[in-house]
Amino acid sequence: MAYPQLYIDFLYYFNVEQDYYECHEVLEELWLEEGRERFYQGLLQVAVGLYHQRNGNLGGAVKLWTAALEKLAAYPEEWMGIDMAAVIKETEARLAAIKEGRPGTGGLMQIRIVDERLRTAVRQRSMAEKDE
Repeated sequence: MAYPQLYIDFLYYFNVEQDYYECHEVLEELWLEEGRERFYQGLLQVAVGLYHQRNGNLGGAVKLWTAALEKLAAYPEEWMGIDMAAVIKETEARLAAIKEGRPGTGGLMQIRIVDERLRTAVRQRSMAEKDE
């Protein structure tokens, strides 16, 4: 499967840079190009929820993660080269922590890439960034 460059960029900003705002920007562009696919919207909401958590907007994080989980639940455990089950589990854990009064600090979250071709593409994107 050939992955869109914007999807690769999203994973780079999410996993490598942990720049949840920038990964949202690139994935939003893909989401709009691809006809507002619910999968992309769910990942967008996970990223923006992390951005809100990091900045202390816990209500925003709860709202976005709740919406993201509704969308992402429809997908298989592995989808578009990533471990969807792990994304859902981590998002649920963060949501539960906030609801239980343990908001955390918006620590790092990684999306586990299960397709070697996608992992390689993200790694190449990372190396290209270092070369600039």
